[in-house]
Amino acid sequence: MVRFQLGFKCLLVLVTLLFNGIAAADDANVTWAQLTDSQRQVLNPLASEWDTLRPWQREKMLDIARDYPKMSADKQERVKRRLANWSRMTPYERENARKRHQRFKDLPADKKNELRQKWHEYQNLPEEERAKLRAESPDTYGDVGN
Repeated sequence: MVRFQLGFKCLLVLVTLLFNGIAAADDANVTWAQLTDSQRQVLNPLASEWDTLRPWQREKMLDIARDYPKMSADKQERVKRRLANWSRMTPYERENARKRHQRFKDLPADKKNELRQKWHEYQNLPEEERAKLRAESPDTYGDVGN
């Protein structure tokens, strides 16, 4: 009897996991028309390409839309700006951005802090100075801020 109960519990857990996986897959396959008004409002910069996004990309965007109401106003503004920038990028630019992000994530904490400090210093420069740096070193500054 105990063995049967244990087997039944395992089966119940497996069925629950299967249904949760199916629900997540369904979320990833939702069309733009099926999104809620609040999801469409947050994800609006991606409206024209939503139905062509890969399932994992949709899942990530739906996670952002789910968390959006809990974000501070500053973070919400940053999300809006980043989604708008992302929507204007070509697939090639997006792939490069993903690679740069992954390289940054793999850096040690002290190197990340150093780069953040340099970015902060760059941001505080007058626009003329930043334009000059971009002209002198396009490989380093060519896509900064895009």
